[in-house]
Amino acid sequence: MGKSIGIMLIVLGIVLLVWTGFTYTKKEKVIDAGPIQVSADKEKSVNWPPYAGGIVLIAGIIVFLGTKKK
Repeated sequence: MGKSIGIMLIVLGIVLLVWTGFTYTKKEKVIDAGPIQVSADKEKSVNWPPYAGGIVLIAGIIVFLGTKKK
């Protein structure tokens, strides 16, 4: 089980290094006056620092190499 977790962390670390965030659009109500509603599309972004991917990658390598065969 330790090897599979290590592999998953390595893959996740590589993905986090390559892909540093994403944006999405959310509808928000601007005016809500009874039957009249006005909404606007707002772009939001989710970003993480590139070193987070490096930390996850190194942790995955340590877990992968640290597990012993039975």
